[in-house]
Amino acid sequence: MSRLKTRLKTLFLAACISVTALAHATPGEELIRPIQDRWAEIKYRQPEKLQADLYHELAVQARQLSQAQPNLAPALIWEAIVVSSEAGARGGLGALSLAKEAKKLLEESLKLDEKALNGSAYTSLATLYVKVPRWPIAFGDKDKAEELFRKSLAINPTGIDPNFFYGEYLIEEDRVVEGRRYLEKALAAPARPGRELADQGRRKEIQALLNKTAKDAQ
Repeated sequence: MSRLKTRLKTLFLAACISVTALAHATPGEELIRPIQDRWAEIKYRQPEKLQADLYHELAVQARQLSQAQPNLAPALIWEAIVVSSEAGARGGLGALSLAKEAKKLLEESLKLDEKALNGSAYTSLATLYVKVPRWPIAFGDKDKAEELFRKSLAINPTGIDPNFFYGEYLIEEDRVVEGRRYLEKALAAPARPGRELADQGRRKEIQALLNKTAKDAQ
């Protein structure tokens, strides 16, 4: 009988922990979790030659979610992240239509909630403005990118992604010392519950860029 009581108590405590965890997560975060997890698996565990097609498959799933939840900013943000990831994996002029699609999705999400996912839309949109060519080929604009990076950092000053992508941008602009300061902040960013694989992969990217630019910072 005492064993049964102990087992029931253990199960009850486990249930309470699960309910508490869910209570701290918004409904939007729970809905997008499978998209986040699969994206991290593709980016950090799949061969680069397979990634474009895998991102395309995931984009279909993300689009179904955003269409089912049209007023959910996190769903639009993650559809945009997946679409832009496919664009990056494919490369070339053929990826520009995907980049434009991602831009539109991010702009729509900002109209709904600019602070969704700690301002992630600003970070992703800024990165698009950096990566795509300038007019008349596309919409690239580094001044606009810097403005958007600063907005994302105002919302999430200690976040791993805004600090990493801004630091990367600054280094590409030959502002190496300044860029490395943001990379160091990214490396020291607090862990994101449920995003362990993404955090681990991102920290490897940060450290690689710090190592690469170490001599330039001297």
